Amino acid sequence: MAGEEQYHNGSEALSMGEVSSIKAVSRCRKLYRFLVGVFAIIGVFFVIYHSGFSLSTIYTNSMAPALIGDLDVPRDVVLSERVSYWFRKPRRWEIVKYDSLELDLKTEVMKRVVGLPGESISIKDNWVMIDGEAIERPDELGYLTYYGYDKLYKGKTAECGEGYFVMGDDSSDSFDSRYEGSIEFDRLEGRAWLIIWPWSRIGFVK
Repeated sequence: MAGEEQYHNGSEALSMGEVSSIKAVSRCRKLYRFLVGVFAIIGVFFVIYHSGFSLSTIYTNSMAPALIGDLDVPRDVVLSERVSYWFRKPRRWEIVKYDSLELDLKTEVMKRVVGLPGESISIKDNWVMIDGEAIERPDELGYLTYYGYDKLYKGKTAECGEGYFVMGDDSSDSFDSRYEGSIEFDRLEGRAWLIIWPWSRIGFVK
């Protein structure tokens, strides 16, 4: 064709402008597929996070020293996971997250599981008695000292029933199952898994 360069491909002939247009469309399609893939991955992670994980900031020292909520130092930010509880029940000594009913307000808190469903619990010599027998103290939790307040006052026994008896590590100042009773499984939001802030305390929850 006079006055116009042509691009030959077999029996077809395309002008340079048409070739550039085709390349531009191809680049747009590649970018579109890339963005679709990126947003799909983000969507998958969003669903996984909201169905299996949650973040919480600790605001009290009722779980110190395992979890710190002191006003004078950076408070712990904790990643909780509930994937484990899709396959099994909570275990003794795990720290669980749940909605407390303290002062008739719905507040997310974290406490340590001490008593399991079907057990009875009492306190003797600042330690836990399960069904009348002292349980073994885990080496890594040797700092724990439990006080028999309210439902466990002066040797009283509390029944776990179908729930979990939870207590704060700093049990001298903790609103827990000694006051509101055992916590049903349906109220548990997951277990405290990983401290992600501050940098000095990053690591798995004890």
